[in-house]
Amino acid sequence: MSARRAAALLLGLGLLTSACTAAGDADAGGAPAAATTTWSAPLQACPEQPDEPAAGPQTLPPVALPCPGGGELDLGRAPGVPTVVNLWASWCAPCREELPLVQDLADAAAGRVAVVGVISKDGVPQADSFATDAGVTFPSAYDRGGELMDELGVNVLPFTYLVDADGALVHTEVGPVASVDELRALVAEHLGVQL
Repeated sequence: MSARRAAALLLGLGLLTSACTAAGDADAGGAPAAATTTWSAPLQACPEQPDEPAAGPQTLPPVALPCPGGGELDLGRAPGVPTVVNLWASWCAPCREELPLVQDLADAAAGRVAVVGVISKDGVPQADSFATDAGVTFPSAYDRGGELMDELGVNVLPFTYLVDADGALVHTEVGPVASVDELRALVAEHLGVQL
């Protein structure tokens, strides 16, 4: 097991009592939600990425995911700008408080920092409704089966990853943040960008 996976696993295990775990990705009728379901949430397209592999002492797993707003998020490629990657799901109670804060950060970033989400182990109708209710418009990729969570050894949410322009993972925030000011402070400290 890699050091990155081991660290994520240990951190995740410590949060089992305060965070939520995957509740499955079935639709309201109990059947799996079709990947082709239309999204009504006004999610932006995922940003274009340079054709450069992510580089650094630690990087996110090279997982490529479709974005309901258009495009694809390829975590194996350098983002080209400092980036905040937030893993969220409708079944995650702490995400309900945190997701509007992530949207506030995305609004404040104004192109200086990219903010992208990864909708993890969730059904399309549930995630779509949650994003709409939370007023989320920042780009989010759809990871129905939880491939990224599995690769990271994560079984609780939320998790927020700060990645530099080259794709190096510079900080992992386990659990929810309490305010947009906390998010801004993390971006300033770890990505060197004042928002």
